[in-house]
This record gives sequence, structure tokens and C-alpha cells, in this order.
Amino acid sequence: MLLDTCALLWLAHDQRKISTATLEKISSTPVVCITSITGFEIGLKYSAGKLRLPMPPHDWLFGIVQHHQIDILDLTLDIAMKATQLPAIHRDPCDRFIIATAIVHGLPIVTADQRFAAYGVEVIV
Repeated sequence: MLLDTCALLWLAHDQRKISTATLEKISSTPVVCITSITGFEIGLKYSAGKLRLPMPPHDWLFGIVQHHQIDILDLTLDIAMKATQLPAIHRDPCDRFIIATAIVHGLPIVTADQRFAAYGVEVIV
């Protein structure tokens, strides 16, 4: 299972934004992941003043990953190339990397963004 950036933020700060069924899936799934591009996106939002965190993004993210036992999937050449081959349904490059990661690894994505489903990935809301 792969969390998009918003899902990770909700898991860490406001679990009321995640359905009870999805929280149960997250807690019962043996491996929950984020992609390394999520770190980039969190850093950008923090630097732009769009995201408040109690500590610098690097420290916050590694603390959350450790606390929730989340694996980090690195951006690979296969994922980068897959992201360039996706149809232009979703223009956000960070989301395209997340979608490509899910496709390459065969993972469902926890996201509220219904455009992800148009790429043939399983979306968990």
C-alpha cells in the first residue's frame, strides 16, 4: 500500500480525514510505503509556507516514517521513465511520480484524488 502525500499528512496529523475502513487497512497491511518524492513535496510545501510542522521537514518526516513503520520507495529510473509515459490526465509531477511508483510496484494508493484511478491503479479513499 502506498500513501500519497496528503494521506501521509492526514495519518500523522488529522486521522479524521481518513475513513475508518482505510485506517483499518493501513494498520493491517504488512507493508505501508511512501515514495521519496513525498519528501520533496513536503519540503516544497514547508518552504513555501503552505505546511506547518513542529520541526524541520527532514526530522518530522523521518520521525513519522519511524513511528508508523512506513517504508520509503526510492525514485528509480524505471519509475521516472514510467512517469513520463503516463497520459496527461494529471499534470502535477509529484503525483505522477507517486502514480508511476504504484504502477511499477503493483501497489494500491491511499489518496482522495480520484484522478489517480484513471491510470488503472487501485485507489483507497
